[in-house]
Amino acid sequence: MEHALALFGSFDGNIKIVEDAFSVTIVARGTEVKISGDPENVYLASKTVEGLLTLIDKGEAITDQRVHYVIGLVREGTSDQLSSLASDVVCITAKGKPLKAKTLGQKKYVDAMKNNTITFGIGPAGTGKTYLAVAMAVRAFRAKEVNRIILTRPAVEAGEKLGFLPGDLQNKVDPYLRPLYDALFDMLGPENFQRYQEKGNIEVAPLAYMRGRTLDDSFIILDEAQNTTPEQMKMFLTRLGFNSKAVITGDITQIDLPDTKRSGLVEASKVLKHVDDISIVYFTEKDVVRHRLVQAIIKAYEKYYDERRRRD
Repeated sequence: MEHALALFGSFDGNIKIVEDAFSVTIVARGTEVKISGDPENVYLASKTVEGLLTLIDKGEAITDQRVHYVIGLVREGTSDQLSSLASDVVCITAKGKPLKAKTLGQKKYVDAMKNNTITFGIGPAGTGKTYLAVAMAVRAFRAKEVNRIILTRPAVEAGEKLGFLPGDLQNKVDPYLRPLYDALFDMLGPENFQRYQEKGNIEVAPLAYMRGRTLDDSFIILDEAQNTTPEQMKMFLTRLGFNSKAVITGDITQIDLPDTKRSGLVEASKVLKHVDDISIVYFTEKDVVRHRLVQAIIKAYEKYYDERRRRD
């Protein structure tokens, strides 16, 4: 019965999504579920229900976003891979919540970070690129695989000019680095974060301050890498020292550099795609784990730009 309650959701909301997606009728009689409609649609709906039950077995909460994701996998014929999801806890947050990959793209990304020295995570907003990278950094730090976590991003404004900000250097760069702080607060809690930062175990700094350094025994994350120039990207990648890992994240559809500047992330993804021990993982709108509307927005923009390119 617990499985049935989790599957159907509040006011049968989850099952209604499946019914609408495949034009079928789903009725529960005790612990039995009957699906009726067109044979092919019934098959797809049953595969969706099986996929959702796989996630429930692994202790995953079923939200409408999860239901839509499983429906997408069933339509593609890749729902059999669901059993690999939610099997591995990436990190335990400060509140004791286990953090797991929520999509197959995220699972591929986590595995790439485990198995490679340098990992690129490229894809749209809301796919968990930064959050999962910070989680892997905290995991490595807690396991004493590294001595330091270094988080950096280029100080490029997203269209707005922040002007002269008050305070010392840290106060001036903090607005650029806020998403990294938010992720660290979630993983470690504000008190632990403060303590590790004072001891030098955690460093959050703009990319310009990486020049001339060699970073040993560190887990280094470069966020918003689409806003690096090719020179900055090469400078960052050559900071890597012994027993270190680097993760570079970015969204090549949101470049805030002046039009005349090339993106270092775009160039690096072409230059390094065949280099051993470097993995490049691409996310799609299906990996978005924010509000479902974010997926629709990304799709709409992609369609608009594709049509504009064709016209041009």
